[in-house]
Amino acid sequence: MKLFRSIATVGGFTLLSRISGFVRDALIAAFLGVNVTTDAFFVAFKLPNFFRRFFAEGAFSAAFVPIFSGLLVTSGKIQAKAYADQVFSGLFLILFMFVLLFEGGMPLVITLIAPGFLNDPEKYQLAIELSRITFPYILFISLAAMLSGVLNSMGKFGAAAASPIILNITMIGAVLAVAFWALNPGDAMAMGVFSAGFLQLSWLYLSTWREDFKIKFTRPRLTPDIKKLIRLGIPGAVGAGVVQINIFIDTILASLLPTGAVSYLFYADRLNQLPLGVIGIAVSTALLPELSKQLKSGSHEEAHETQNRALEFVLAITLPAAMSLMVLSYPLVKILFERGAFTPEDALATSYVLAAFSVGLPAYVMIKVFSTSFFARHDTKTPVKVAMMAVGLNLTLNLILIGSLSYVGLALSTAIAAWFNATLLATKLYKSGGFKIDTRLRERIPRLVISTFIMGAFLIGLEVHLWSFLEGVFFTRFLVLITLVSAGLIIFGIISYLIKAIDMSEIKSFFKAVS
Repeated sequence: MKLFRSIATVGGFTLLSRISGFVRDALIAAFLGVNVTTDAFFVAFKLPNFFRRFFAEGAFSAAFVPIFSGLLVTSGKIQAKAYADQVFSGLFLILFMFVLLFEGGMPLVITLIAPGFLNDPEKYQLAIELSRITFPYILFISLAAMLSGVLNSMGKFGAAAASPIILNITMIGAVLAVAFWALNPGDAMAMGVFSAGFLQLSWLYLSTWREDFKIKFTRPRLTPDIKKLIRLGIPGAVGAGVVQINIFIDTILASLLPTGAVSYLFYADRLNQLPLGVIGIAVSTALLPELSKQLKSGSHEEAHETQNRALEFVLAITLPAAMSLMVLSYPLVKILFERGAFTPEDALATSYVLAAFSVGLPAYVMIKVFSTSFFARHDTKTPVKVAMMAVGLNLTLNLILIGSLSYVGLALSTAIAAWFNATLLATKLYKSGGFKIDTRLRERIPRLVISTFIMGAFLIGLEVHLWSFLEGVFFTRFLVLITLVSAGLIIFGIISYLIKAIDMSEIKSFFKAVS
């Protein structure tokens, strides 16, 4: 199946990106630990990435890719390229002005997104300085995301999926520069983000040239297709951004907590992002152009089949992954981060946050699948409305849980809001006729749930027996983690096979499709 091959391509490169990201985060944890500098930097790092959802994943995943894919099918490459030139030029102009505006108003921005920093003048000033260095990343990465949409629509997924690896390698270089040349930690890491954005954009621009699709600057004009992009892209951008507001609400409230809370949330989210990134991003990236083309050609039954198989695939991965992250949160954080300046107390605090985040992992990925289905149908408003309701729920739960659970309550609120979001999207898509659950999916979901809970119970028992070894030397702890992960995979695989939650012939077909 072509979809599986695309998922494997994106997922493979995304996995490499996440692994290099773990190396990056482990180095940051080891050399910097949890302190004023890390809290300030993580806010500065989140700021351009937050707005990237508005200008990149929002506007272009929701609107650009379906329109561009449709032009490729109906009008050909020349017309599609003219449209891409117009979008690239207009986006550059808007983003350039946006960056200038925020550079001048950064003190107000930091006051709004991290009000707790006002109580610590050093942290507040540092966050302003670092954010001014990192913020131009939004210009580079948004243009890069647009070029990724061009390549993905043409069935070329590798270059775009590999792009985040450049960010991780550049930041690893920045951290090593801090360690070996005694550079200022915050400035070095912020410059690493800025440089990575420029390199990512350059990489993808050259990639389009290799495909004989040379994007050029042109005078922006309000053509019918550009008007359609604006009409669809604005709610799509807001929708993608609204989802990220949940994470920023966590950051705002965490800034009011003692030093370290922002860093705990960041480190835990990085681990939670591994399955979310590898599976969620891979599936949604491959699914959008595929569904767009199927719907454009009138193959609605084929589109339903594609949606069902995509959903079945992500649940088969994310349900056991979520359970594993919940049960093994402490060993994972201890192995990956506890060294140097990152203390055992930091590891324990981060593990609690990771366990809370992981509750919502399957929901995070399902949101991507269901939202993609709406976007492929040129409906960008419904995901916005649902996301806004989820933000309201998240904020309410934050205010309720922060008193008793502190920063862990912030993560748990985000997870619960994600399940609300996914459930409501699925319901609305089903009622509109855009999602039909076939017999195979209906039978396999409860079986996957059963397999997941049996695996979780087994892992809890095994972890209790091996707990004392987690306090040993690194090699011993590493062997314990490998044993736990391997045992969990084996148990899940055996139970799933016995109760027919998975089919070995389908797994063989999957590997054949992606080979």
